[in-house]
Amino acid sequence: MNIEQIYTGCLAQGAYYIESKGEVAIIDPLREVNSYIEKAKSNNAKIKYIFETHFHADFVSGHVTLSKNTGAPIIYGPNAKTSFEAIIAKDGQEFKLGDITIVALHTPGHTMESTTYLLRDETGKDHAIFSGDTLFLGDVGRPDLAQKSASMTQEDLAGILFDSLRTKIMPLADDVIVYPAHGAGSACGKNLSKETVGLLGDQKLNNYALRADMTKEEFVAEVTDGLQPPPQYFPLNVMLNKEGYEDFDKVLKRNSKALTIEEFESIANKTPDVIILDVRHQADFVKGYIPNSIFIGIDGGFAPWVGALISDIDKAILLVAPIGREEETITRLSRVGFDNVKGYLDGGFDTWKLHNRPIDKIESIDATTFETILKTNSKASVFDVRKPGEFQAAHIENAKHTPLSFISDYVDVYKKTKTAYLHCAGGYRSVIAASILKRNGVHNLVDIKGGFAQIKNTGITITDFVCPSTL
Repeated sequence: MNIEQIYTGCLAQGAYYIESKGEVAIIDPLREVNSYIEKAKSNNAKIKYIFETHFHADFVSGHVTLSKNTGAPIIYGPNAKTSFEAIIAKDGQEFKLGDITIVALHTPGHTMESTTYLLRDETGKDHAIFSGDTLFLGDVGRPDLAQKSASMTQEDLAGILFDSLRTKIMPLADDVIVYPAHGAGSACGKNLSKETVGLLGDQKLNNYALRADMTKEEFVAEVTDGLQPPPQYFPLNVMLNKEGYEDFDKVLKRNSKALTIEEFESIANKTPDVIILDVRHQADFVKGYIPNSIFIGIDGGFAPWVGALISDIDKAILLVAPIGREEETITRLSRVGFDNVKGYLDGGFDTWKLHNRPIDKIESIDATTFETILKTNSKASVFDVRKPGEFQAAHIENAKHTPLSFISDYVDVYKKTKTAYLHCAGGYRSVIAASILKRNGVHNLVDIKGGFAQIKNTGITITDFVCPSTL
C-alpha cells in the first residue's frame, strides 16, 4: 500500500494518490490531471476510483477530466447531485482497492454531501481517514457554505457537523492517521494547522472542536464565532464542480497567447471591464506598471486572492507576468475557475517600457522613514489591510482597519484622506490593496515596505490584544 499526499501550497490543498496491488484511487484531484495519470502509468498501475469528499468551493477539482481520460468512476457521498455520471455512495459503502478497502462515512455539516473516506489496510484494521473539509488539523470545516434555504442556518449545519464528528470520526482509534483536504491558509476553516498530516488521537487532545466534554451548544457557538464572509468565487467553483467544466489542456492552449503590444492594447481598449493582472513581485510592481493594472503576485497566495478580489470568474483578463512564468500563471488561474485569459504581453513589462508607453507607480517607503513621519505628524492616517485576527492581536496605535478582502468597500474612506499610509504583514497584500485603490481613483497612497514585520522593529507605538476598530 502506498499513500501519497500531493500538496499545493497556493491553495493550501491536499490531493491524495493511493495505490494497492496495481490499483489506484485519487481523492480530491486538482484540475490538471496528467500528473496522476503519469504516476499510475509509471507504476504499472490503473486508476480505479476517483473519490470526492464534497463539492469544493475553493478550487475546481479534476474529477470530470480524470474520469473521462481514465474511465474511472467518480464517487461522491450521500445527497450529492451532479450533472455528470457519478456513483453516489451510501453511508458505509465499501470499495475494494487491491488488498485494501475504502469505506464512505457520510459526515455532513460542512456541506450536506460531505463524506470522510476511511481506509482499512490489508488486515482490515482502520488505518487512515481522508477527512476532506469535515476535520482539519486544529479545526473543522466552516458550516456556512452550504445553506440551502432560510430553513437551514449555519447554526443548523454546525449542529449536524457536531453529530458527524462524534458519531463517525471520534469513535475511531487514536492511531488512525488524519489526511485533511486543507492546511493553514485555506478559507475553508478558521484556525488550521500548518501541519498537513496528523493522528486522530492528537486531534482529540488538541483540536478545540473535538473536546470530549463539549456540548452541542458550545460547539455551535465556537465554530460559528468570528466567521468572515466566504470569498466571492466560492459559489462559482461549487457550480463548476457540480456541473462540469472545460478540460484544463484546452484552457491552457487557448489562453497561452503571446500578444504584441499592439494586440495587447487593442484588447485592453476594446474589451469592456477587462482586467490587466500584473503578477510580478511587489517590489517590481511599485516601481512601474501599466496604469489601472491590478497587482496579485504569483509568489504569494495568488489564486485565492484572485478569487477573493475579482468577483466574476468570466471576467476577461490580460496578463503581465515574469518571462517564463506565463503558463504557470494561467494554470493557477484555472484552478479557481478563471479561464477567460485573453493572453499575455510578450516580453512582459519590459516590452511596455521599451515602447515608451505611460506607466504608473506606487510610492513606497521603509519602516524607518515611516517612523520619522509619525514623529513629526502624529495624526497621520494609517491603514492596516491585514485580516481581523492579525489586527486584533497587534496593530499601530490609532490605525484604521480596512481588510484587503473588502478593500473596495473603503474607497470613499481613502478618498477623504489627505495621505494614506497603508501596510500589511510583509508587503504583499498592501501592494494589492494599493493597486485596487488606484484603479478606483485613489492616488494619495504611500505603501510601507516590509509591512508590520518591519514596523515592529521600530519605535512606533503598537497596541496589543484589543478588539478591531471599525470605520
